Amino acid sequence: MRSVGCSGSPSVAAELMHRRCFLLAAAALLFPASTLAQQLVDGRGGRFEDELISKLEGEWLVTREIRGTTVQNTLSAAWVLSHQFLQLHMKDTAHPSRYEAIVLIGYIYATGEYVAHWTDSFGGKFSAMGKGKRVGNTVEFRFEYADGPFFNTFSWNPDADVWQMRLENQDTQGKRSLFALDTVRRAK
Repeated sequence: MRSVGCSGSPSVAAELMHRRCFLLAAAALLFPASTLAQQLVDGRGGRFEDELISKLEGEWLVTREIRGTTVQNTLSAAWVLSHQFLQLHMKDTAHPSRYEAIVLIGYIYATGEYVAHWTDSFGGKFSAMGKGKRVGNTVEFRFEYADGPFFNTFSWNPDADVWQMRLENQDTQGKRSLFALDTVRRAK
């Protein structure tokens, strides 16, 4: 009995084997493309999968302590842009609203950094992208502004199912001062 491979003679058995080889080669080419969406990669086809940031998904009530006053906000978080970002939509509860923000939180797999694209009702001049690293249940985002860095630290308390967002300015000597403190609880 003669062995038949991908380059065998043009018999019926060889033709069947040739077709099998072709189908295997085609499957090998298609397989990486079909699994790309499941891989932790940057770019098209990748997904931002993060067990900490995923805990922000849903509807929330925010109590913000800012400059000696307390204000209430709502926060709605959902995955957008092919699961590349978690979009946070924050809005104060005043009518008409005095503050609104849309924040996109993503991840750069190549550098191991979280990113936050912050846009709000203060306009384009004050929009910024912050970057940060995760330590435990905390991600500290650093935003660069002309008058110095600004930090927004997201901390998750799993026992209480509560987020805290600590917003701080930093002066030229490196000293931080509290700008605002948000306590984020699930909406009932």
